[in-house]
Amino acid sequence: MKIPVALFVSPERNFGYGAVAVALSLFVFAYSTRFGQAPILLYYALWLPLPLLDPPRYLRGNAHLPWIVAFGVFALLSTFWSAAPGATARASVQYLSHVACALIAARSVSTRTLIFGGLGGVTLVLGYSLAVGGYHYDPIDGAYSFVGAFSSKNQLGFFASLGIYLAFVSLAVLKERGPSAALALSVGALSGYSLLASQSATSVITVAIAIAAGIFMRSLQLFAPLPRKLLFTAGTALALLGLFAALQLGAFDAVLEAFGKDATLTGRTYLWSEGMVAAQENPLFGRGYQAFWVHGFAHAERLWEEFYITARTGFHFHNTYIETFVELGVVGTVLIVVLMIGVVAGQVLVLLGSRHDPTAQIMLGLSVMLLVRSAVEVDVITPYVVGSFLLYYAAGVLSDPNRRAARARIGAGAVPSSTGGQPAAYMRG
Repeated sequence: MKIPVALFVSPERNFGYGAVAVALSLFVFAYSTRFGQAPILLYYALWLPLPLLDPPRYLRGNAHLPWIVAFGVFALLSTFWSAAPGATARASVQYLSHVACALIAARSVSTRTLIFGGLGGVTLVLGYSLAVGGYHYDPIDGAYSFVGAFSSKNQLGFFASLGIYLAFVSLAVLKERGPSAALALSVGALSGYSLLASQSATSVITVAIAIAAGIFMRSLQLFAPLPRKLLFTAGTALALLGLFAALQLGAFDAVLEAFGKDATLTGRTYLWSEGMVAAQENPLFGRGYQAFWVHGFAHAERLWEEFYITARTGFHFHNTYIETFVELGVVGTVLIVVLMIGVVAGQVLVLLGSRHDPTAQIMLGLSVMLLVRSAVEVDVITPYVVGSFLLYYAAGVLSDPNRRAARARIGAGAVPSSTGGQPAAYMRG
């Protein structure tokens, strides 16, 4: 019996395969360090063979790729000046192959499939962590936090916040009903409980901002394009002014107190200052991708000791831009900023010009969440993590010629489908 290729690569017909692939990928991202190399091989097996099944689908319309892959390519090039060339070469190849998997997923998996695969993956991840039931003592702030099967409450909190966001958009944007809505509500409840248990302030704040951004852009869709753009400009300006005023009036300290944090953000400000000092070694090109946190390097060894990281692995500067500045200098920092801002701006431009685009609304919330988290976490510059997968998926959506053609048809006056301006295949799976 011949199995149709479309069941694997076509967004119109591969809901089953795509949802399973996304769910398993999220589980791999969560626990690959716990289970070793075998899950990574499974992750590659899910995505890398797909272009071989239908090459034209993946080879056409790639003129927009340079700005998307520039950071990964520069990370690979840093092998030539890296202080730890072996570590840089290995990590950069892993990162680029991870980027390739995310971009393949963007061409293969509809938005709805991603959402429900993500809900399934979050259920697996949180369910396993709740079964393990681990707690971690933080010697810096002297508190115990629920971490499940992770090494950090913020990792658990990230998956929990992702589950809340996916449940929200499935109900508010995709308008799911019946069993699909029940699934979303169940995962949302599980995620909410896990988020409360983790006590991750970062995750609470970022998911709230992501949902607020989605609601704001959704509200603007009620207006015609011109007033929509004017309202967006005015609303953004007012939000920035309000944020500045709130900070001047002590709102930041109040938020820290509400979440039990001190002014150092549990030692993060000291880490940031140490990162800026380390970056002066080679401010233009950096030390090399993932060439700072290596055994034997005195600066890293001292920071591991000061922060009680006895395993001497899995640590970073808790800021995407400082971490990138240390590893890849000014050039690498500019490239990652262009990528992250470009993804957010691209989704905003789509929404400002389109009456209703569910995919752009969903991707905007995800990219805003990652952008806000980048100030205190390192989610998008390492391989085999959910943050970088989602960022490059969102970037791939912007460069997909099929989706761009669909938006052009809607802009030319075509009657939108029931899924809101995208072909039904891309939203309904």
